[in-house]
Amino acid sequence: MSCVHYKFSSKLDYNTVTFDGLHITLAELKRQIMGRERLKATDCDLQITNAQTREEYTDEEVHIPKHSSVIVRRTPIGGVKPAGRTFIVDRSDMAAGSSRPTDSSPSVSLAQLSKTANLAEANASEDDKIRAMMSQSNSEYD
Repeated sequence: MSCVHYKFSSKLDYNTVTFDGLHITLAELKRQIMGRERLKATDCDLQITNAQTREEYTDEEVHIPKHSSVIVRRTPIGGVKPAGRTFIVDRSDMAAGSSRPTDSSPSVSLAQLSKTANLAEANASEDDKIRAMMSQSNSEYD
């Protein structure tokens, strides 16, 4: 029996995939690793890299010789999914020299902001949030 030693990049120990013959195709190696590790083919893909030469195997039909050591990384199939939020940055105000963001909603006073539990979600400028955070952190020592 021939074998290929593999380990995930986040693990310390190697595991072994056994097969008959002198080599195994990349597609078959991925299939066996996913079976042994109980990974679903619909959730992720595997990126296989030779542990000695750091050569990444990309062609599914490439032959990996027996007794090779490879490093495996899980990668999302559809690429990285974008975050749920989208931020639109308008740089025209900054070019004009305005350092404070323009906001149509009314600003919250420092006293009210100091009593707010979640400053990240507060409707205030970043500078006001920092002042409120400093005020909150020093309030126990006054």
